[in-house]
Amino acid sequence: MGILDNVLRKLRGLFRKKQASIGIYGPPNAGKTTLANRISRDWTGKPLGKTSDVPHETRHVKERKEIVIKAARSRINFDIVDTPGIATKIDFHNFVEDHGLDPAEARNRAKEATEGVIEAIKWLDRVDGVLLVMDSTEDPYNQVNVTLIGNLEARKLPTIIIANKTDLQGSNWGSIRDAFPDHPTVPVSALTGKGMDKLYSTMVDHFR
Repeated sequence: MGILDNVLRKLRGLFRKKQASIGIYGPPNAGKTTLANRISRDWTGKPLGKTSDVPHETRHVKERKEIVIKAARSRINFDIVDTPGIATKIDFHNFVEDHGLDPAEARNRAKEATEGVIEAIKWLDRVDGVLLVMDSTEDPYNQVNVTLIGNLEARKLPTIIIANKTDLQGSNWGSIRDAFPDHPTVPVSALTGKGMDKLYSTMVDHFR
């Protein structure tokens, strides 16, 4: 049995539990909270968190419990966990120079963002599976993506990769699929809803 077959087998068995927890992970501004909001709105009518063009808008883990996704004649029941963006370096100067925050606000944001990364990593011990969000307009071979994939594989956490922002010019979701062929990849635009039906059917197929 290949690695992909093994992952899919684990995904299919994941939701045999009464209630599973699925973490949304990825680098800052990949669209994690936008995806969490899309899933939550589609199935509960309520958003989960605030989004922003400034990195690290989500600095604390947020959870929405008992979401039920239905596709075809099947359904899955789970808790969704939106996590802060994973970064290898957080410099408050970037918030000042690139986004116009005042120094005090920038320092506080950098401090909370660093704490958020630590919190997100700790939550890996509590989730049962992961939706790993990547920006399909960027090179997938970056330190955060590679480190996350390695961490998830080491923990044997079932993972579906979300190639997000397919509505934008320059999107190349195939590069993500080719970069990490051992994991199923689903192209979506969490902002517009493009590809979400495919994501839901994939989750039902592999997470039930």
